[in-house]
Amino acid sequence: MRIQINGARLIDPASQMDKHADIFIDDGKIIAIGDTPRDFVAEQMIDANGLIAAPGLVDISASLREPGYGRKGSIASETRAAAAGGITSLCCTPHTKPILDTAAVVDLILDKARDEGSCKVFPLGALSQGLAGEQLAELVTLRNAGCVAFSNGLVPFSSNRVLRRALEYAATFDLTVIFHPQDAALAEGGIAHEGAVATFRGLAGIPETAETVALSRDLLLIEQSGVRAHFSQITTARGARLIAKAQARGLPVTADVAMYQLILTEDALMDFSSFYHVLPPLRSLADREGLREAVKSGVISAIASHHQPHEADAKLDPFAATEPGISSIELLLPLALSLVEEGLFDLPTALQRLTTGPAAALRLNAGRMSVGAAADIVLFDPKGQTIVGESWLSKGRNCPFMGHVLPGAVRYTLLNGRITHKNL
Repeated sequence: MRIQINGARLIDPASQMDKHADIFIDDGKIIAIGDTPRDFVAEQMIDANGLIAAPGLVDISASLREPGYGRKGSIASETRAAAAGGITSLCCTPHTKPILDTAAVVDLILDKARDEGSCKVFPLGALSQGLAGEQLAELVTLRNAGCVAFSNGLVPFSSNRVLRRALEYAATFDLTVIFHPQDAALAEGGIAHEGAVATFRGLAGIPETAETVALSRDLLLIEQSGVRAHFSQITTARGARLIAKAQARGLPVTADVAMYQLILTEDALMDFSSFYHVLPPLRSLADREGLREAVKSGVISAIASHHQPHEADAKLDPFAATEPGISSIELLLPLALSLVEEGLFDLPTALQRLTTGPAAALRLNAGRMSVGAAADIVLFDPKGQTIVGESWLSKGRNCPFMGHVLPGAVRYTLLNGRITHKNL
């Protein structure tokens, strides 16, 4: 379909474009920006005056829950929620049932995403068979099936020797490995940040060193193996500083942070609300400020939702017995705009951390708005408002921001030139 988007302010961090211009779309691609192409007759016109047009957001960590956990979410429901948040590309985690460690599971996810999905889905394969940390998964087979990177989540490898061999194998084939740095022994039994709040409330703590000890080991193995690495869910200021030093030494490492870690702190646990039960845990105010500075400087180049939808029963038990995770995929852009409103960074920088930053970290063909690129676009009203929960599409309502009013409102999301979300 031929679509013309009129009057929007275009912000494309990849090309540093920031101007008012029209966008012309044909056959799922952007064919012109600015002047009308010769013989172009639009079949649909979108009045975008007062709106900002940006590349569709790229979320590099989201649990879609399918296959295996239909009570929590599905590819159809969670990608609809993603589109409502302006996301056009996302990476789904390997924590499915069966585990995403075979080509058959990859094929199932990709087929479902093509048939029922509202955004592009890029699978993250399991680094080890069954995520058990003992035997290497068939990484090359998984890559050929469509996996863009490999992770073992928070599950440790059986030994550093096994992990080293896995990294050396991945490096041989130029595969990207995603680390979730957490020392299992130091974190064992913990459910909150080891600090004043955990002590006051009698919650078992997870110390900062659970992250930094694992991160230090991982960086040494990365340097030895030469593997391309990405650190996911960094939660501590000291961890961010370790990554900055590694990048300064020239190591091929990138990092992301969960959006909620830039907003919430351990203080949210004072009333024992299970909505704030996440792993790794919410950290101190000093850690949050350190993470914000790392995002601002570009040391952490990507902000992800780390979306984990749950059914209602998963959050009804006492805090320690509930399942960790926050459903937040449709709030990725409004929460980012709240940080812009707070003055943490300007709008182009925020969009960079949500588009080209994550796309570059995992080498995805996404996050750009230029002639010839896929017409994956979000149109949002910077002066609008999002009332959280008013129109909620994720199956998981385990979100601590329910009822909050956030800045900005996504009006249109386009995927390959097709409107996947509209809210006027």
